[in-house]
Amino acid sequence: MKLIINNASMQPIYEQIVSQIKTMIMNGELQEQESLTSVRALARELKVSALTVKKAYDALEEEGFIITVHGKGSFVACANQELMLEEKKKEVESDLEMCIRKGRSYGMSRQELTELFQLVLEDII
Repeated sequence: MKLIINNASMQPIYEQIVSQIKTMIMNGELQEQESLTSVRALARELKVSALTVKKAYDALEEEGFIITVHGKGSFVACANQELMLEEKKKEVESDLEMCIRKGRSYGMSRQELTELFQLVLEDII
């Protein structure tokens, strides 16, 4: 499992781990029931605290992406298609929000943003 940690990022390290593992699961790079690197091994590999990796794994488990079997390790949970679709929708929503904020910071009106969105949508579909 290849994860890249950006120490200069404003995003906490555990969130970077969560985000990258979610992406790997959603893209099919990590398959259902596949074993994840142990907390200690991943912490050593990334040169971070084991508590940071544990926090990331706990968050992934809470969101239903992985399951942890005490004494055996953590595994990719059964692929819940609804959960995957919801995560993808959240990602698109976040990207759209970022674009809207950027447009507003450039002084674009709601009408201009709506027209631009419609134009781009027509070009793609």
